[in-house]
Amino acid sequence: MEEDESESQLHPNISTLEWIDVSVPMRSGMVHWPGDPAPSFERISEIRSGADANVTLCRMTAHTGTHMDAPCHFLDGAAGIETFPLEAGVGRARVIEIDATGAITGEELRQKGIRRGERILLRTTNSWRDWAREEFHRDFVALNASAAEVLAQAGVRLIGVDYLSVGLFEGDGVQTHRTLLNAGIWIVEGLDLSRVKEGDYDLICLPLRIEGADGSPARVILRPVSDSSGM
Repeated sequence: MEEDESESQLHPNISTLEWIDVSVPMRSGMVHWPGDPAPSFERISEIRSGADANVTLCRMTAHTGTHMDAPCHFLDGAAGIETFPLEAGVGRARVIEIDATGAITGEELRQKGIRRGERILLRTTNSWRDWAREEFHRDFVALNASAAEVLAQAGVRLIGVDYLSVGLFEGDGVQTHRTLLNAGIWIVEGLDLSRVKEGDYDLICLPLRIEGADGSPARVILRPVSDSSGM
């Protein structure tokens, strides 16, 4: 093998475009769902204090920052996050711009030509929130129940949103979650889509493999693609 042979020559299907991290950095006291304990990341062992290694204790709910919901989050007796199929979180995704305040309706989504098997990430005015702030915003943009029905009927594979819940804070948020999860749609919440535009991307989204958990933090990255083929 020639030393100067590039990665794109070795793997012609790999794009030279850079990956974009759309996960929210985790930190103590970060914005979290009201009523949940504040996230805490505490160094309980430090080399500078004489320990052999640095060790951090993490205290948070499974729904902190960028995370995924498992079916059992809203469906009693349903599957946990460890059943997440890898192929659901790896592949082509479409970022859709939504110009809405408050509720995203089914009619708005029908206009986007959503197709069966798609992975959809919704970029809204939420993306201009300051994730570094600790204040929780109750007026975030999210799907109402009619929008969830449209996604369920369309048979999408995964839906991602740019704040801490796919459903509204007040109203039919629980129904929205249940409709999506009953339809086998995997939910990603807390994305930071401020640096991406509408279009097609390669997606890698993987939660932790926690047995029986109703959710898990996730690392999510996107890479722009130049064509619209494949899922």
